[in-house]
Amino acid sequence: MPPRHWQWRERQRSSSPRVPPPAAPGPTPPPRRAARRRTRPRIGTILPLTGTLSYLNPPAESGVGLAVEDINAAGGVLDKDVSIDPATDSGDSNDMTVSSSAATKLVNAKVPVAIGAESSSVTLNVIDQLTSNCIVEISPANTATSLSGYSSYYYRTAPPDSVQGSALGQLVTGDGNAKVAFLVFNDTYGTGLRDTVQKAIEASGGQVVYGGKGKGQEFPPGQTTFSSEVTAALATKPDAIVVLAFDETKSIIPELKSQNADMAKIYMSDGNTADYSKDFDKGTLEGAQGTIPGASPKDELKQRLSDYYQKTAGKPLSDYSYAAAGTIQKNMAAVSGADGGTECTTFADCKKLLDEGKDIHYTGPSGIGPFDSKNDPSSAYIGIYKFDGDNKPVYQSAIQGSVSK
Repeated sequence: MPPRHWQWRERQRSSSPRVPPPAAPGPTPPPRRAARRRTRPRIGTILPLTGTLSYLNPPAESGVGLAVEDINAAGGVLDKDVSIDPATDSGDSNDMTVSSSAATKLVNAKVPVAIGAESSSVTLNVIDQLTSNCIVEISPANTATSLSGYSSYYYRTAPPDSVQGSALGQLVTGDGNAKVAFLVFNDTYGTGLRDTVQKAIEASGGQVVYGGKGKGQEFPPGQTTFSSEVTAALATKPDAIVVLAFDETKSIIPELKSQNADMAKIYMSDGNTADYSKDFDKGTLEGAQGTIPGASPKDELKQRLSDYYQKTAGKPLSDYSYAAAGTIQKNMAAVSGADGGTECTTFADCKKLLDEGKDIHYTGPSGIGPFDSKNDPSSAYIGIYKFDGDNKPVYQSAIQGSVSK
């Protein structure tokens, strides 16, 4: 249902006093419509419109847009429609000036809340700038453990690496792989997740034979050729290879294929478990597996997200990573159910309960538990995906893990 802008305008017309014309010539007062816009609740975004992470923008953008539509359809916030303004570009960790500029735009716009960033490294670059200006930053995708409890103005709906790392490590060893190699980029996200996956592998009796913590075998973000890294990793004769990267994956996978790696023994994470149907020959990734934090969106939600992106971008949505992630600072923990309350699953239902004076426990599509004392989700689902013959990740199952204290 589209936002009810006409209803909002009618409410403003009926409630605003008439302003008499100026008695003498002078500067023209600003239009009433502009004045209303300044008081309209706004949500800023800092999402990857460009760079190596731009493939993660469509589902995140659709998730935010659909949430705003639902909010406005239920009457908005304080009887005013919410708008997304400004929508800024976070870029990626290859050029931090992009995210710094975006944070400056958000601060200058005086938004109360900013959704993003997708990259932990990018968030670490802007979080002080945003939170010191009392802007609540809510990331749908950050996983770095260093962000746990970083600021009372920072929240995330993705669990820290300890949850996904444990699940991915157990997936690898559970498939009977004893010797594991890592191809990992030297980024906060990559090395942090590698460390927790390695811990889980070794706890299960496995061994890391290449790319492990302290070996200095990471590659820099943005690298495009991987012949030497793949050759070195395969020389250790691993049972499985874990690839932790972003867009670099599009160069790593063909190199693995050309060197006859067993593609069914390739494992990935949320940073690169994506649709590669337009990037690789059919069957290239068939049998490979990956993990993505969050419950798999239901078909009805997927259709709504795809319809939204079709409307705004002119094409259907092909990836739903972090699209299900969705009262400012002092009420964030309370509405998530940290203090108990009646469960509700939509903005409209939760708003009704609040209007009745009841405490709420919002349970969104992502399936996370209430925020804990570090503003992390107290529990989260990790989805397991397997690539099909078209190089698309297909949901298999999910496990729920608790965030360690």
